[in-house]
Amino acid sequence: MGWNLVGPVVRCFLCHKEEVDKREKCLKMLDLLVKLCHPKELLLGLLELVEEASGNQISEILLLLLEPLQTVIQKLHSKKAYSVGLTLSTLWSQLSLLPVPYTKEQVHKDQHGLARCCRALVTFTRPFVEEVVKNKGHPLENSQEELKAELLKFCFKSLKYPLLTAQFIEVLEENEEDPLKSFATEIVGFILAIGGSLPKVIFQHGRKEKCWDNPDWEEEEGSQLAESMASLAYLVFVQRISIDQFPLVLSPLYLLQYNMEHIEVLLKRAEESVSSKGLDLLENSLLRMEDNSLLHHYLEIRSFLTVPQKLVKVMTFCPIENLRKKGLKVLQLYIDKLNSQGKNILFRCLLKTSNHAGVEGYVIQNIKNQIDASLKRAEDRKWFTGPQLISLLDLVLMLPEGVETDLLQDSDRIMASLNLLRYLVIKDNESDNHTGLWTELKKIETNFLKPLHTGLNMSRAHYEAEIKSKKETTQESHNPKNLCPVTVGGEKIPNVPNMTPEMQLQVLHSALFTFDLIESVLARVEELIELKTKPTSEETGRLK
Repeated sequence: MGWNLVGPVVRCFLCHKEEVDKREKCLKMLDLLVKLCHPKELLLGLLELVEEASGNQISEILLLLLEPLQTVIQKLHSKKAYSVGLTLSTLWSQLSLLPVPYTKEQVHKDQHGLARCCRALVTFTRPFVEEVVKNKGHPLENSQEELKAELLKFCFKSLKYPLLTAQFIEVLEENEEDPLKSFATEIVGFILAIGGSLPKVIFQHGRKEKCWDNPDWEEEEGSQLAESMASLAYLVFVQRISIDQFPLVLSPLYLLQYNMEHIEVLLKRAEESVSSKGLDLLENSLLRMEDNSLLHHYLEIRSFLTVPQKLVKVMTFCPIENLRKKGLKVLQLYIDKLNSQGKNILFRCLLKTSNHAGVEGYVIQNIKNQIDASLKRAEDRKWFTGPQLISLLDLVLMLPEGVETDLLQDSDRIMASLNLLRYLVIKDNESDNHTGLWTELKKIETNFLKPLHTGLNMSRAHYEAEIKSKKETTQESHNPKNLCPVTVGGEKIPNVPNMTPEMQLQVLHSALFTFDLIESVLARVEELIELKTKPTSEETGRLK
């Protein structure tokens, strides 16, 4: 009868929110059902109610039924592990429908009851964890092994939701801890209690061995374990939950190597709360290391090249300004930790893959800084002087599309390239030729300087014609407030406000100003080259 009775009792409880007496009677009836009815059928009835809950009722149902569910499962003698697993899976599926709070106010208000449900889930799960821990150190029976596996699955699901997307709040009210961080601490504690060594758990990701030699984890690992492991790594190394479980002898480089895969997983996600954790974990790992200590050999590991590429995506595509700035800061930190050969390899990679003029300009500025540092030291100079530098300059001192290059779109890259060339001409004399610049000058003029002159003339002529056309159109219309749509390739761009002719003229004049700026730096570079090479030319003439 329990299966049939529990539904009406629970619905009665939910319907009489203002009538305390009726609610108390419903709770007494629920307690009696738990005591009197067959546990197997009652368990199915309770889980059915959990599955049927939706909207605001989810947290109400979970908070109401967790204690009865715990009592019913404890009364089961056979298939207890299966019942725990089924219950935790059902509870987590419903919990994952609740939105995760992000702000301090949302966490404090707990409108959807996620924080209360997390606290109640810890209370629900703890007796089963203690049951496994009690038998730890002794050969476990099959039922205990199964219970352990089900509990671990729940813990790793919890690491993915809600903990992966949770934005932990450092300070709430006085003496009040973030409830989701408390939940994280409990979950990590459960994993340690029943799963073993924390280093072994975190470093399992990406390895061929199955977690804890448990074949049941193979499917779980493929679907969600990577994100759960990444979430765990963040909790340990950034939030410092159970950090004391890590041996002090592990070097920062060793930890970085194993965390890179977790960082890559976090940076793949578009959500602000997840990608920010990837940035924090990478920054935390890099700050432990000395500058120039990361050997170039590590770039042969896939994640050591894909992570900086993910940072570039954060810098260029993320809509959150703070994250874009953080991405730039962490990329520079990563560059600083690489040795000279590693920097050279990374710069080549980013120049070929970033497809963003601003990023390429930033890389070129870093190349200039490395050349300057190399010229000031006697050792370890080869990667930013001579042949190694020349092959790198081949990627820098060129126009991607020749004279057809969009100089306005690529202005950041072109200005950085010209500034680098100006620096090289000033810093390195033709007689010294430390950088190899003077040997390659003719090629640089052919591939970069001359096409840039032609491209500037073409671009300026095009924009001047556009300005003339816009002025004529404005005069003919006799309506200065007439709006013009913003078009690219003849197609109107949606969601972009129309521009007045005056605004369009302002944009066109701004483009001409950019071309003037490029041309002025180009003229200065050519003037410096002429000054540096003129004495040699005169001497050659006298010899003739």
